[in-house]
Amino acid sequence: MLANMAVRLRQVALVARDLETVETDLVAALGVEACVHDLGVEQFGLNNVLFPVGERLLEVVAPFRSGTSAGRFLDRRGGDGGYMVLFQVDELEIVRERIADLGVRVVLEAVGPGVLGLHLHPSDVGGAIVSVDQTDRWDDWPWAGFNWRDHVRTDVVSDLVTVEVAVVDPESTATLWAALLGLSVDGTTISGDDDGCEVRFIPVSDSGKGVSGLEFRATHHADLLVGGVSMALRPA
Repeated sequence: MLANMAVRLRQVALVARDLETVETDLVAALGVEACVHDLGVEQFGLNNVLFPVGERLLEVVAPFRSGTSAGRFLDRRGGDGGYMVLFQVDELEIVRERIADLGVRVVLEAVGPGVLGLHLHPSDVGGAIVSVDQTDRWDDWPWAGFNWRDHVRTDVVSDLVTVEVAVVDPESTATLWAALLGLSVDGTTISGDDDGCEVRFIPVSDSGKGVSGLEFRATHHADLLVGGVSMALRPA
């Protein structure tokens, strides 16, 4: 991990045509409870729902108008999938310097009460939109509201431990993400020293790029497919 900077994976976003159906499927499969709906995403032509999984968040967005980046992602993939990975850091300016040095474009500076995030161009980083966010308080995550911990349910899953991202060149993409975030890289996998979560990159053709799988710490074993993303529940 980058010296003098804390970083952890905090949220993964999926995109779906039918938000209600995917929300119902996630609740049934993972035993999670929604903490918020439609918080700050209408301006992008989206509806959304967020679920806390331990200290991390799982989001599903769905476009309600044409011309959205989420809608183009659905068209390109030919169906639902995962398209955004959000990391929390405590020194965003360090990451901003790395972004500039590596020639990565920032497509949006997302500003909310107590939080600032940099959305990085998926064509530059590969695989998915990467957001790097700093909050006023490390324990807060305003994108999910301010009472999201009241909705944490751990009967089925207690943590998100692996994110799988399908990319054209797994090794170079892993190296780039690690350089941006100051994380350790081992071949096609990046991880933090104390985050307890890893991001693994797998090969795919250009049209299939995106978050392709999630692995959770769970009370039992199951392999599922929800919202176009494979989900593995692995007992602790």
